[in-house]
Amino acid sequence: MAATALTEAELATLSAKAIGAKDVAYCPYSKFRVGASLLAEDGTFFVGANVENASYPVGICAEKCVFGTAVKGQRVLSEVIQSRRCGFRYHPWNITCGSCRQFMRQFCPPSFPVYMYGNDGKYVMKTMGEIHSAPKIWRDDTFLSIL
Repeated sequence: MAATALTEAELATLSAKAIGAKDVAYCPYSKFRVGASLLAEDGTFFVGANVENASYPVGICAEKCVFGTAVKGQRVLSEVIQSRRCGFRYHPWNITCGSCRQFMRQFCPPSFPVYMYGNDGKYVMKTMGEIHSAPKIWRDDTFLSIL
């Protein structure tokens, strides 16, 4: 998939759609809401939200949800991930989990832009190549800070 530069209007629409998706996330256990949106080359927007299950490994991350919906023959241009953690301290922006990074990398070149938003509305843009090789955010000191 080739990535192209987004216009400000496209980025605003992607962000709004990700926020809307986040608001319908099903996360009764972690209270960690994540919404994601994608823009296809034909102008179609796709959204996804995380869906938890009492058996944590079988839940669905927002990134996998949105890519699974979009992969029906579409070619995706860019992605926005909008996330909010309820009741916990967290990194100002939330990187995708390792499983989702691998899943996304299956469909995206290293140059593919990923926009990650924090609660304050600010975002960090990294390429797929940058986040695919990123270490996990969760460390012992991170867990200790939320206990």
